[in-house]
Amino acid sequence: MRRLLRSAATAAVLAAAAVAPAGAADPVLPSPLTDADFPVHSRDEVELGRLLFWDRVLSGNRNIACATCHHPRFGTSDGLSLGMGEGGIGLGPDRRPDPADHPEQRIPRNAPALWNVGAKGFTVMFADGRIEVDPKRPSGFRTPLEDEMVAGFASLLSAQTMFPVLSNDEMAGHYEENDVSTLVRQGRITGPDGAWAAIARRVADIPDYATRFAAVYPEVAAGRPIAFTDISNAVAAYMTFDFRSDGSPFDAVLRGEGRLEPAAAAGMALFYGKAGCSTCHSGPLLTDMKFHAMGDPQLGPGKAERFERHQRDIGRMRVSNDPADAYAFRTPSLRNVTLTAPYGHAGAFRDLAAYVRQHCAPGSALSGYRPDAAVLPALETAKPDFAPDEGAANYPAIAAAVTLAPMVPTEAELADLLAFLKALEDPVAVAGGRLPIPDRVPSGLKVDDAGG
Repeated sequence: MRRLLRSAATAAVLAAAAVAPAGAADPVLPSPLTDADFPVHSRDEVELGRLLFWDRVLSGNRNIACATCHHPRFGTSDGLSLGMGEGGIGLGPDRRPDPADHPEQRIPRNAPALWNVGAKGFTVMFADGRIEVDPKRPSGFRTPLEDEMVAGFASLLSAQTMFPVLSNDEMAGHYEENDVSTLVRQGRITGPDGAWAAIARRVADIPDYATRFAAVYPEVAAGRPIAFTDISNAVAAYMTFDFRSDGSPFDAVLRGEGRLEPAAAAGMALFYGKAGCSTCHSGPLLTDMKFHAMGDPQLGPGKAERFERHQRDIGRMRVSNDPADAYAFRTPSLRNVTLTAPYGHAGAFRDLAAYVRQHCAPGSALSGYRPDAAVLPALETAKPDFAPDEGAANYPAIAAAVTLAPMVPTEAELADLLAFLKALEDPVAVAGGRLPIPDRVPSGLKVDDAGG
């Protein structure tokens, strides 16, 4: 029934697009996404990855799944400005501190949506680009980590999974709470006695997983132990399939199969014209995979070392060490952006209209910014949390880093831009992806199903 409803919704949207008037003059548009833009994975590998994505067994304390912070109900994000990983209970905006295991701090950046992250054109991961495709490197990836840490991953999407499982605040757990967090604390990551091997052994000890891995990967069937890279490769296969999104009214336009309704068509003309949005939000993925300083307010602890108490996130500069990259963050894809609030690297805006205004005139929202524009469940921490006064101290530097000229839209133009962004919404994404949430996972642990 769920698949039939998705198919009907898709057909209805495309039919509406096909008969809508042209509206504004046609701008120069990117080529449409096709099957050639996505890797192909077997059905068994996708199903294995689906179970792992929803299974809490991958976290140190067995209490957080990938889906906890990337749930389809919240557009494959978590509905929070800054997530609450280890030490949190509940889902989305209802997530709160566990009285028995209080978080040390919020996750420093907004949880990114996962639409089309498996596409071949998705060459940079994370807001600061701390892992990206680089054919010149032996591993094929550029990252601050050693090359040996990225060996064996089948794709960039697979390789990025190494970061959350090693993060104390995201999935690993805090110091000495479990075997994984203890190994991370000791700096023992790779090798037979490292954190990844500990996670892999957990999975291998579950008979259903052992059978499934042997069916998918010939080396495992031949006797090689399940490796963490096998786990991450399967999870990436699932995300590539389930979170592929190329069925929006905008996609119908790109394929020559339909037209947008007038307001959305006017917004598209603005997007690719006067507003200049497509300068950065380019190509069929609506991102140039580059880094830009857009003057967004800073919330929470910032992406800093745990011993640092200042509230600051210098963005790409933290990876490149280039002052020119200060406060610059990777251009996010706008696919299904209407489903993925809050917005910005720190989720400073719950309202899309407010964020579009700020984005058109970067830095314009810094003066007078109020924390009630964000979605931040109460959390008391030893390290400064929101600290508005401290955050405001960085605003002159954040504003000075902006190099893009402002374009202040009229209310009519803003409405048209929002209509175009609505036309980027894929009915499959509205329905939660191509595959249903599993009723159970092989570990027997609870599945994070916000639908009930």
